[in-house]
Order: sequence, then C-alpha cells, then structure tokens
Amino acid sequence: MHYNNLFSFNKLEYVTGKKKPDVKCILCAIAEKDERVALLEVHRTACFLVSANLYPFNVGHLLIFPLRHIESIKQLSGAEALELHGLTNEAMDVLSEVYSPGGFNVGYNIGACSGASIEHLHLHIVPRYSRELGFIDILGGAKLVVEHPETTTKKLNEAFQKRNLT
Repeated sequence: MHYNNLFSFNKLEYVTGKKKPDVKCILCAIAEKDERVALLEVHRTACFLVSANLYPFNVGHLLIFPLRHIESIKQLSGAEALELHGLTNEAMDVLSEVYSPGGFNVGYNIGACSGASIEHLHLHIVPRYSRELGFIDILGGAKLVVEHPETTTKKLNEAFQKRNLT
C-alpha cells in the first residue's frame, strides 16, 4: 500500500533537530513565560503547569509538567506525585466537559528510546474519540488535527478558571 504524507511544515525543523527558539529547556522556558516560545498555558499550580501541546496528536492534547526541571518521575516528592495525580484527574475532567472524548491515553515518554524529545519530565494526556480515524488518516497515512492549539488553550483555560472559582 502506498502512503501519502501530509506535512506540518512548522514541525519540520523540530523533527530534524533544529529546534527554535534556542533555549536550554523548552518546558522551563514555557514555565518562565519566555516570550521566545509559544505560551499555551492552560492552568498553573504552585508546582505544575498544564499546557496545550504545540504539536498535538488529537484535539485537547495536554502536557502536565513540574515547574522545576526534573527528568524522572523518581525525582518527584510524595506531595508532588500526589498533586500530579490529582491534576491529571482534573485535566481529564476538564477535557471531558469541553470535548466529550470517549477515552484517554495518559503517560510519559522517558528516555530517547521511548520517543522522548524533551528531557524535562512531562505527562501527556491525549483525548481519544470514537470515529477519530478519518478518510485522510486512511488514505494518506497521516493524522489530521482539526483545532489550532491556541484555540484549545483558550477553551481549556476558561474551563479551568470556572472550576477553580467554584
């Protein structure tokens, strides 16, 4: 079977190792609100940041990461691990309210062999939808995401704010 490719030209340099902007750690730069990086912050606590993924696998794809630079879940304190667990549940609740997914993939990519491209610990929450495989996915062997990450950020930021006001 022949597969056609759809390209996300804004990711080509990232995939080939020419990361822009030139920052030591992209997630630390996001946490520090560095204007050189895309700021897709959805929610922040004293220890963690929830951000829309700039290169989402699906609509609503979130990253949760500690504000301090660590590379392993083993470096989380017990209190941080507990907070991360609660924040993961809250993020899935918000995603359920806003997008009504049929399920979630939740996990870490730790180490180069896992596909990790960022050394700063981060948890992916990927909403999954029934019938998410469309004709472009089948014919083109590619994944089509139908919402810009900035739109996702706005929707989810508003949803988190509503939850935290009540």
